[in-house]
Amino acid sequence: MDQRINFLTLATPDVDAARAFYRDGLGWTALLDVPGEILFFQIGPGLVLGLFDAQKFTEDLGHEGGPATVSGLTLSYNVDGPAEVDAVVQAAVDAGGSVVKPPQRAAFGGYHGHFADPNGVLWEVCHNPGFSVDADGTVVLKAL
Repeated sequence: MDQRINFLTLATPDVDAARAFYRDGLGWTALLDVPGEILFFQIGPGLVLGLFDAQKFTEDLGHEGGPATVSGLTLSYNVDGPAEVDAVVQAAVDAGGSVVKPPQRAAFGGYHGHFADPNGVLWEVCHNPGFSVDADGTVVLKAL
């Protein structure tokens, strides 16, 4: 198996709320939108984020019972500086998200803040001077 991921699919209790947040609030363009079921966004070269109705997610796995939940997961959006961290967190709040951790200096030497989308998906917006993303999408990690 190649070391890669093409789809990151999250169980989402309210697909309509996800649509309102990501598409309408943040201005993302949907790659595919199946109302009441799943919403896909291209989020990087060869990488798609799927927001799948949580009950249908459970059923797709062949499981019974209540809808699946997402926990212990943070999506991270790296930016060029602290001012951009502040701006992105504010844009998320304006779109209907909530602040989990206000932007601040981070223990690793950078600057970051956390927000949750309307379904509780956690995002970190981060400026880390030791991390960068090249034009071809390669992530460069340097020790601080």
